[in-house]
Amino acid sequence: MALVLKSHKAKKNFGQNFLHDDFWIEKIASAVDAQPGQNIVEIGPGQAALTRLMIRDAGCVTCIEIDKDLAQWLQKKFKPEALALIEADVLKVDFALIKPGEKIRLVGNLPYNISSPLLFRLMELADRVIDQHFMLQKEVVDRMAATPGHKAFGRLSVMLQHRYKIVKLFDVPPDAFSPPPKVISSVVRMIPLESPLPVNEKLFERVTAQAFSMKRKTLKNNFAKYFGPEILEEAGIDPGARAEAVSMPSFVALTNLLESKGILLNDCVSATPE
Repeated sequence: MALVLKSHKAKKNFGQNFLHDDFWIEKIASAVDAQPGQNIVEIGPGQAALTRLMIRDAGCVTCIEIDKDLAQWLQKKFKPEALALIEADVLKVDFALIKPGEKIRLVGNLPYNISSPLLFRLMELADRVIDQHFMLQKEVVDRMAATPGHKAFGRLSVMLQHRYKIVKLFDVPPDAFSPPPKVISSVVRMIPLESPLPVNEKLFERVTAQAFSMKRKTLKNNFAKYFGPEILEEAGIDPGARAEAVSMPSFVALTNLLESKGILLNDCVSATPE
């Protein structure tokens, strides 16, 4: 049975929804398939529903928990050799200090309110990550895994697919949580690509931000401030296409062409996509 800290009330500011259904807990643990000796890093262990199974399978788990009350409870519930606790905001954690020089596996039921900025921050770690198993809002996972031409395909799809192989595993219903969220959740597996297409990442961020800035407009219109349609044609892209119809490799090709021509879109604001 899942561990339950009955005295703890879920905090909305931390986006807390605690997984409590044993069927789904076991299903997620099976998907992760933690092995002895692996460096498992769990983001937001909460009430340790999944944590206890990963400790069982791997021997030890490093957990990042922002909630002070839960952090204290976790320290009392598990021995230090089984659970290494980092009490902090995951967006501010220096991952270089976690198992430095070693490969890690990331797992987490990510708070929906920080999912996109966290996913983009974790891209910085991709070279030392074996894989990532996250539970997120279904809509977010659908966008992450979407293909060109699909209505869910957007900047999030392009940026993450450039760095990871993304596989949606299964959906998890609201009643598997306490309190139940208002949306369906999904579990996704993200495996860093060994050889991502070479590109200037900062420029790639700006190019995709501008391309998807007005999704109903054509790329010719979205980029009109910076260059003419002939540049798009040279990159093999139809100037009359919308961004959602263009593949990730084509956006990489466009970025590399722009860099070669010194068109750097320096005044473009590349905010984290929602």
